[in-house]
Amino acid sequence: MTAAYEYKFTRGHRLENSATVDSPEGAHEYWCSVVESRDWFTANREHVVTIFLNTRCRVVGHHLVGLGSINECTAHPRDVLGPVLCASAHSFVLMHNHPSGDPSPSSADHALTRKIREGADLLNVELADHVIIGGPDSWFSFREAGLL
Repeated sequence: MTAAYEYKFTRGHRLENSATVDSPEGAHEYWCSVVESRDWFTANREHVVTIFLNTRCRVVGHHLVGLGSINECTAHPRDVLGPVLCASAHSFVLMHNHPSGDPSPSSADHALTRKIREGADLLNVELADHVIIGGPDSWFSFREAGLL
């Protein structure tokens, strides 16, 4: 006999006047104004966050995928894509920070982006971008760099 499970989205926040995230600058602004203001955010640790978007690139929510150490945070495609599907998002932006202040992607960042993109393509949901936050005025966009 096989066990069956029922899942439901249990934590969400209603967004009033949600932001438009249609560029790396918009994603960076969202990170600085929303993500960094959350009580779970700690500047000296890596965080992986997905931002859920509707068809007009308006934010419909976000999800903390993982909280890591000063130089790494693991994220599995199922942990990223599951909440995207539960939120019925049209597309999403994958984001994480580098507490060092250098937003240059590591080989692990490149590998994660490839895995997430492959999974998103399979599920017919768009990975709009993967943005790495380095600091208040620095970021790296995989889309802008032609890597998506």
